[in-house]
Amino acid sequence: QVQLVESGGGLVQPGGSLRLSCAASGPIYSINAMAWYRQAPGKERELVAAITSGGSTNYADSVLGRFTISRDNAKNTVYLQMNSLKPEDTAAYYCNLVLTTGWGTGKYWGQGTQVTVSS
Repeated sequence: QVQLVESGGGLVQPGGSLRLSCAASGPIYSINAMAWYRQAPGKERELVAAITSGGSTNYADSVLGRFTISRDNAKNTVYLQMNSLKPEDTAAYYCNLVLTTGWGTGKYWGQGTQVTVSS
């Protein structure tokens, strides 16, 4: 059974930094695209950043220049380094991985980790 475990969320002051991690485990043949989404109360879930198997990245305009997505294929892990955090970055953050297993290729979600930016 594939599991995605997220960590790194918490409470931080405006201007601060956090690093989120999402580690996948289980019978994984390969990991294709990896991404981070977020959902604030009363809002739809939105894409924050994504990285392909080849390392190409894309970001939401609202986080460009402040957030960096990266991946460690040996550890089946994706990271989101968040700098210069703003109160509007407050949300639950979810990783989303496109995995190939013995049952085929599908999208898997992490359980979510809360990020709160407040003074």
